[in-house]
Amino acid sequence: MHFTLTMMALMLLVMMTATEAEAQTTRGESPSGAEGMSGGGGTLIVLNKDEASVSLLNRETGKEVGKIAVGDGPHEVAVSPDGKTAVVCNYGTRTPGNSLSLIDLPTRTVTKTIDLGEYKRPHGILFFADGQRIVVTSEVAKKLLIVDLAKGEVIKAIDTEGELSHMVVLSPDGRRAYVANLGSSSISVIDLESGTFIARIATGEGSEGVDVSPDGKEIWVGNRVANNVTIVDATTLKVVYTMDCATFPIRCKFTPDGRYVLVSCASSGDVVVFDAKKRTLIKRISMELKALEGTKDRLFGDRFGDSPVPVGILIPPDGLHAYVANTNADIITVIDLKTFEIVDRLTAGNEPDGIGWTALELKP
Repeated sequence: MHFTLTMMALMLLVMMTATEAEAQTTRGESPSGAEGMSGGGGTLIVLNKDEASVSLLNRETGKEVGKIAVGDGPHEVAVSPDGKTAVVCNYGTRTPGNSLSLIDLPTRTVTKTIDLGEYKRPHGILFFADGQRIVVTSEVAKKLLIVDLAKGEVIKAIDTEGELSHMVVLSPDGRRAYVANLGSSSISVIDLESGTFIARIATGEGSEGVDVSPDGKEIWVGNRVANNVTIVDATTLKVVYTMDCATFPIRCKFTPDGRYVLVSCASSGDVVVFDAKKRTLIKRISMELKALEGTKDRLFGDRFGDSPVPVGILIPPDGLHAYVANTNADIITVIDLKTFEIVDRLTAGNEPDGIGWTALELKP
């Protein structure tokens, strides 16, 4: 009798714990209630669009260890190869932005603001391997810019021949850039060594999210209006495959081993996982969150109803976790890349979007 009562008590305890875990997930808390579930090392760099700031989150604890003011509407960030410098695109809000904020991460200070002049709405941004130059798109000018950070000036502006040139990714050898043109439903291929336009490839309506496989052989493009993903052969520059996705696929990100591609879907409120080799959908991960009240004036407003609007995806080099910014829920969702389960929730500032990572272990 005593044994039976004990077993019943244990079962009741497990049920209560599971119920509380579900409630925590709905509220945007860590499913375990414990700290440090995000794991791995280094520091996350989260851009908060609605408050013109950058939050620094210790990756091990998930806690904010600093906040830095930048320009209006920060959307994307690039981190230098040595992990000491972050460059933020100040995209602007209703008034188009045209500047970059350079942050010294060890001291957590903005050391320089680069005025891009006529090149407005800077968005996609990445470092060259030399750590001295960056590439950045200008939506309004339809250019891919090469910026010398020491000089603080644009040294080359390359035509993309596309409308609303938005996101950019580099080939693994750094010789080419692939730019997603949101307005012309295409990607542009740019030769970075000569600074010249190579080709523009029609992909799908609303091309925005873009990533290249670690071996450099394929370019994956999320087409947010067409609700599909297009694969382009990087050698022939031809579309080789198109597959359906959940609604409004807005970012694509390969895992470091090249096995999977994660696609954030802003309207349906989930992250889709594709097997990269088989080109098949293997899982849809619901963010299990709802949009906060009072987000009507944000970039996406209430166009997606209760969706938390997952957008930015970061996968650090160790490949342990994916970090997904839910811009209308003010939550960073942490996904275990072995199980594809949600294991943690982090908070930064209002309307988080672009996320970067540095190996530096920044402390409070």
